[in-house]
Amino acid sequence: MEFTKMEAAGNDFVLFNGFKYNIENLGALAKKACDRHYSVGGDGIMVCENSNIADIKMIYYNSDGTEGEMCGNGIRCFSKYVYENNFINKTEFTVETLAGIKTIVLELDGNNKVKTIMVNMGKANLKPSTIPVIFNRERVLEEKLEIDGEEVIFSSVLVGVPHVVIFVDNIENININELGKKIENHPIFPQKTNVNFIKIAKRNKIHIYTWERGAGRTLACGTGASASVFVGNLLGKLDNKVKVMAEGGELEIQIKENHQIFMKGGANTICKGIFLNM
Repeated sequence: MEFTKMEAAGNDFVLFNGFKYNIENLGALAKKACDRHYSVGGDGIMVCENSNIADIKMIYYNSDGTEGEMCGNGIRCFSKYVYENNFINKTEFTVETLAGIKTIVLELDGNNKVKTIMVNMGKANLKPSTIPVIFNRERVLEEKLEIDGEEVIFSSVLVGVPHVVIFVDNIENININELGKKIENHPIFPQKTNVNFIKIAKRNKIHIYTWERGAGRTLACGTGASASVFVGNLLGKLDNKVKVMAEGGELEIQIKENHQIFMKGGANTICKGIFLNM
């Protein structure tokens, strides 16, 4: 079975042509393909299929075999993949995801290759029951969460998938993997959560460190960047247009009218190949 491996800001994925292959167990495929020791390796897999409500459908699975509603860096890879493989022949199109229909705008270079991808991420949702987070508030913004006897100030928001946003003064004092895992699995998050630690450099620039639900520590997270800038802007900490410096690269997040979130960044093809034992 043929595959393409891609990355966006260091978030890496294995993509498959769902028009050519009928894959029965995508969860098992994700776990096998994403294994970094015995396979190609990645943070997740994506499959393209026909859609009845958009131009194309994106199916996303995390590296642990669980299906994800959406992936911000993933959808940029996906968009480049479907355009450069001629599954889509226009530079503005819609993608069906479990988190709704996303509108994509591609910027091309002189060789008709995708240079940057802008994604309308839609609106963030702050309703606790929708995120979901079990917390007796109308909105969970800068509330206290106890972890091992220590208080963590956190905000919770849904941007396609659930996210926790934590602003920190000194990231060196944070054990990102340990704390991220504990928050991901905390009982107030019935569907678990992604966790983002944010260091503000300026009002228009942040550094982000992400622990992803179902994937663990990753070099970047597009929905996490979107959630973090949205929360920071809402709290008055950030401007409405912010450069996001992830560990694996950079993104641009802009909050426009009616709280619409737009994400812009690149994506790269790493390699193509054939799985012999899939």
